[in-house]
Amino acid sequence: MASPAWQRKAGKDPKGGLNEAGRKSYNRETGGNLKAPVGGAPKGPEQMRRQGSFLVRMGSSAGPLKDEKGRPTRLKKSLEAWNHSGDKASAVSKGKRLLARYQALKKKGK
Repeated sequence: MASPAWQRKAGKDPKGGLNEAGRKSYNRETGGNLKAPVGGAPKGPEQMRRQGSFLVRMGSSAGPLKDEKGRPTRLKKSLEAWNHSGDKASAVSKGKRLLARYQALKKKGK
């Protein structure tokens, strides 16, 4: 039996992250609920929370942004798919700012 699409090239987006087939495969296999990346500026509190959480999580992860030949790694491509082109420290910083804005909106709405 072949491995699930999200573990193979067929489920990976060349620009970073998973493509639609990869997300569907992951959700089916694990019972998860992966959604497409928030590619631009967040259009609401939910997207703000998702993008902030992703940037903090991936910016804090181990691993280089470029391989030994200077090509961007999957980590760098994923950050770019989520609208971040800087280094990992700035991804964490941007993510924390987005989460703070989300918390302020949430508090204001109560």
